[in-house]
Amino acid sequence: MDTKRLYVDLHVLQTVPPSCVNRDDTGSPKTAVYGGAIRARVSSQAWKHAMRVMFSDEMSGAIETGHRTKKGADLVAEQIAALAPDSDALKLAQKVIADAGIKSDDKGTKALFFLSQAQAQALAKLAVEGCKDKKQYKDALKAAPSADMALFGRMVADDPSLNYDAAAQVAHSISTHAVQNEFDYFTAVDDCAPEDNAGAGHLGTVEYNSSTLYRYATVNVLELTRTLGAEQAAETVRAFAEAFIRSMPTGKQNSFANRTLPDAVYVALRQDQPVNLCGAFEKPVRRSAEGYVEPSKAALQQYAKRCYAEFTEAPEQSFTVGIGLEELAQPMPLKAMLAALEQAVKENLSGNEV
Repeated sequence: MDTKRLYVDLHVLQTVPPSCVNRDDTGSPKTAVYGGAIRARVSSQAWKHAMRVMFSDEMSGAIETGHRTKKGADLVAEQIAALAPDSDALKLAQKVIADAGIKSDDKGTKALFFLSQAQAQALAKLAVEGCKDKKQYKDALKAAPSADMALFGRMVADDPSLNYDAAAQVAHSISTHAVQNEFDYFTAVDDCAPEDNAGAGHLGTVEYNSSTLYRYATVNVLELTRTLGAEQAAETVRAFAEAFIRSMPTGKQNSFANRTLPDAVYVALRQDQPVNLCGAFEKPVRRSAEGYVEPSKAALQQYAKRCYAEFTEAPEQSFTVGIGLEELAQPMPLKAMLAALEQAVKENLSGNEV
């Protein structure tokens, strides 16, 4: 199929119990005002980090990950040491990084730099071969990006030619309803305190809230294909979808044990543009006898149908996981949905191998 545009939109409703998943500089759970009401918020950066951790920890066989670090020279030095054990690997790696045009000093690069394993290996090979052409070092950094680099992009302020446009966008998650932060007052006992000392060894408070979150992300599949190729792009979309659905930022996780799974997932393949359905919750969902999840599902389903009727076309294909969104697509188990999504992307890319 000769497709000019292809986007995969991911919509997730997820209940999070009392927690402080993502906090601001004062230690308070992040919030946002939307529809005139204060909402719980989890930043896109926090969730993308959780996804990248899942890529490397649980999905290493499904997706190649790079390293975003100031210690790029150390990664190249490891590869040099493997090729030339008798060389001064770190000194040679530092020179290679400088020759590639990345500003650095003895402590590392001036800014975080996204480097794939294949790029580190290519730089090491050029260094060991004694290459004097700085352009070849720069070209090595332009080729062979990791899948997460293609998804989330790479920006090099000093040399825009090394940039990669991100194929994925992740929205800040917000609660579908108004929230009010609460405080947990806690004490800690000194185990070695005298028996006649009844006081606490430490006093403190932790701010928290609970919410039903609306989460949204989208992948520009053709942009991803231009970077990775059609076959790897389809596999990467599946890995991205699974990580977005299953991951959870780790803020205060030991205090709250708040890791949950979604209540409902809606995935849409579109050939016009991405469509964020957060407008379903501009009017805060009101608590019902069933809590917030069920009315949130109803609001999302109703808003999506209205958008498709009044402003844009319905998606080319849709999938749902969990009950409550049957008017958008028939539900299926997560694994089956991911397999169907990967197959649908492959079919849509069949005429777009680049």
